[in-house]
Amino acid sequence: MASIKYKRGKTPHKLEHRLIFKNVDREDWDPSIATYIKDGGYKMVKKALKMEPGDITNEVKASGLRGRGGAGFPTGIKWTFIPPDNKKPVYLICNCDESEPGTFKDRYIIHQDPHQLIEGMIISAFAVGAKVAYIYVREEFPEGAQILEDAIAEAHKKGFLGKDIQKSGFDLEIYVHRGAGAYICGEETGLIESLEGKRPYPRIKPPYFPAVLGLYMCPTIVNNVESLCHVKHVLEMGGEGYAELGTPRNTGTRILCVSGDVQKPGYYEVQVGKVTMGQVINDLCGGLKPGRKLKAVIPGGSSSKVLRGDERFTIKQGDGDVEIGIEDIPMDFDTMMACGSMAGSGGVIIMDDSRDMSWVINNINHFYAHESCGQCTPCREGSLWMQKITDRVVAGQASPDDIDTLQSVADNIEGKTVCAFGEAASWPVQSFIAKFRDELVSSTSEDNKDKLFAPEAELAAAGLK
Repeated sequence: MASIKYKRGKTPHKLEHRLIFKNVDREDWDPSIATYIKDGGYKMVKKALKMEPGDITNEVKASGLRGRGGAGFPTGIKWTFIPPDNKKPVYLICNCDESEPGTFKDRYIIHQDPHQLIEGMIISAFAVGAKVAYIYVREEFPEGAQILEDAIAEAHKKGFLGKDIQKSGFDLEIYVHRGAGAYICGEETGLIESLEGKRPYPRIKPPYFPAVLGLYMCPTIVNNVESLCHVKHVLEMGGEGYAELGTPRNTGTRILCVSGDVQKPGYYEVQVGKVTMGQVINDLCGGLKPGRKLKAVIPGGSSSKVLRGDERFTIKQGDGDVEIGIEDIPMDFDTMMACGSMAGSGGVIIMDDSRDMSWVINNINHFYAHESCGQCTPCREGSLWMQKITDRVVAGQASPDDIDTLQSVADNIEGKTVCAFGEAASWPVQSFIAKFRDELVSSTSEDNKDKLFAPEAELAAAGLK
């Protein structure tokens, strides 16, 4: 990477290790196939087509690559869930419905390096036996969708898509499908329903695990943009070579999208677990804004549980337990879970002591109330009620009892819905109450117990609408 020149002000930080973002903001780089091939692109497709599909899957398993879309499930293991006696068509879907608040990495890939994604998809499709693949793009990426369409057309002309790719006997078509601006389509079965032209109501699992019963009731593998891009690098480095990056069970690199109250928000690609939260805030992002103290961090997108800036966490290290502060947390899947949150989609939201936590959770509640698909009663009704209650809090019209009611509503959503959207909506509320109850209660008054509340009028009067 040392020989690569980047645009002014875009040179990667010394703590970064760029694989997926190697070409992002690079000088003399454009998204054309000519530029990509000149840089060594599509060599791994040629290598893959000479391998046995199962050998590619074994390399991905050996790499330890975990999905970068949020769940962190091992990619190679997911591929093996296709029934061995399957006689139906197999489909591959790239989930490019990047909707998680706080996450903004996939759009840079499709805007600046679309052929990396296409190459990863070709290799992955060959490994799982898919002859048709889809890129499901969120509606808000119109330029990105066109860039992908152009890149697919270029790949066709060069013989990397279509019939008998590179005279290998393998056929593959990739289609771009634009969504309609719904967060729920980031859930893989909701995405599949949408791709079939239906309302994106997530399916019940079991029995509708996509690898068994997915698109058109056929085996379907759904992977995130970043995950599919990693496949190319796994093949290039070898599974064991790739696994040397990062830490055990948390291999490779991942892209962190940092927003909020830091001096240099942006995207940073690091080895998983080799960088701590403190290094993210103070080194990669230049520290907090002048004169401010760290109040809280949402480490994996808005659906992950909030962590207090002054919290202490007990994690396993070697044969014993150690106590660490928030700035000592390694940015990996397992440690983040041990600290009571999750690495999620890599959307790190930093909040300093200027932030009003009642406003923050209200902002999050408005998003989830708007984005609930409405299929499940606890989520459909509960997400809206959580919004209404926090509307009251920020308008100064809530009583202390409302915080208890808010907790009750969140508890009655969690674990009672078809998909994980219920948890995505309830976990932030539960964690904000657990970590900042006193602050939320301080925004209420006993005098409001018997008052009626007109949300629209009160919010407007408070300048919040």
